[in-house]
Amino acid sequence: MDIKLLFAIVGIVIGVGSFVPYLRDVFSFKTRPHIYSWLIWLITEGTATLGAWYGGGGYGAINLTVMCVFIFGVFVISLKYGTKNITTFDTIVLVMAMLAILAWWGLHQPLLSIIMVSAIDVIGYVPSFRKSFQEPWSETVVAWVGFVVANMFALLALSQHNFLTMTYLISISSANVVLILVCLARRPFIKKPN
Repeated sequence: MDIKLLFAIVGIVIGVGSFVPYLRDVFSFKTRPHIYSWLIWLITEGTATLGAWYGGGGYGAINLTVMCVFIFGVFVISLKYGTKNITTFDTIVLVMAMLAILAWWGLHQPLLSIIMVSAIDVIGYVPSFRKSFQEPWSETVVAWVGFVVANMFALLALSQHNFLTMTYLISISSANVVLILVCLARRPFIKKPN
């Protein structure tokens, strides 16, 4: 078996498996996804997936495609089960991200587009960072760890390692690590809800 295909399969299994505890916690009201973040991530992940295919990502692009389907699912679920803790600041971030997405669509430069979409995706984390700082128990940390590991396998599965194929995966993995650290750092100071 091709080692790149093996990395892609492992990454997909870990990524899909990471959604299991996340979705379980959403449906049991322990985790409350931020709808704005998931909307931004849906658009940026879809865009980055196209960029990975365009840049020759091969099996690594398959991982992004599968994750995009699950991100869409979480976005839809967040309409009902997501956090109600949405601030004016969150709305400003959403508007900024949407304006950046509109600007990105006009670029027609794949490399600049991936840089822009990666930056927009990280901006999409801001509402979740804020929510997680205030409510550190409102995220399923083990799922986010799984997403980081799945992204590492997606990186290994890429047919070509270049700025176009790697930038997005590295940026979202870094943002995932920050989200994990915010939750873990704040949990000792905030009582776990029942």
